[in-house]
Amino acid sequence: MEPGFGEPIDIFFGLRYDKKRLYMKLSEDRKVESKEISQAVISRLPRYFRYLGELKDEGIERVSSQELSDIMKVTASQIRQDFNNFGGFGQQGYGYKVEYLYEEIGKILGLDKEHRLIIIGAGNLGQALANYMNFERRGFIFRGIFDNNPSLYGKRIRDMAVRPMEELADFVKENNIDIAVLTIPKNSAVAVAEQLVRDGIKGIWNFAHVDLNVPESIQVENVHLSDSLMKLTYNIISYEQDGRKL
Repeated sequence: MEPGFGEPIDIFFGLRYDKKRLYMKLSEDRKVESKEISQAVISRLPRYFRYLGELKDEGIERVSSQELSDIMKVTASQIRQDFNNFGGFGQQGYGYKVEYLYEEIGKILGLDKEHRLIIIGAGNLGQALANYMNFERRGFIFRGIFDNNPSLYGKRIRDMAVRPMEELADFVKENNIDIAVLTIPKNSAVAVAEQLVRDGIKGIWNFAHVDLNVPESIQVENVHLSDSLMKLTYNIISYEQDGRKL
């Protein structure tokens, strides 16, 4: 029998922003000329958002760039430069309003809107992502999960029944799906990505071990898990070697 998407697959991690560009325009009360933002800055925005959320939950109303620097291990100068890409947010000697900064960065990241997702691949990784509750609190709502393995059809994961791939095109259109999550083998991912493009998907969160060639208008985020492990082992070995040199 041909293997289904639900079978174990190799997963690799490596945060990449292939050919993506972010042209930012903030809310109406913060008129800023649209500009291209570097991927290094974009990659730090989720960390700012996360740490500011923690400060907000602790009831902290204001924070300086130096205090953020101490928490995040990013220089205060870098933090100010990053925020200046979007018009600032604070004033010298006064710091930043935590709740306001948290909300504005959330808008930059698109978290003030609901995003509708589907998962392609009902294996262990697909099920784990579907069951991760924190996505919904950020506005990422899973609407469906698909697989090509008939033995998985109808299986319920959270409140979703696994559907056959034949239903994908109609489901994407009927449910206004924005993002597809690929947790499938690399030999299936290219063809599935091409179908998703035809179906009108806007973005692909790609856990398959293959780089996807899609139109410029389709945003792809590649997540290769083993890359992260290899970086970790490199740092372990480097630290051990440096220690032996002392």
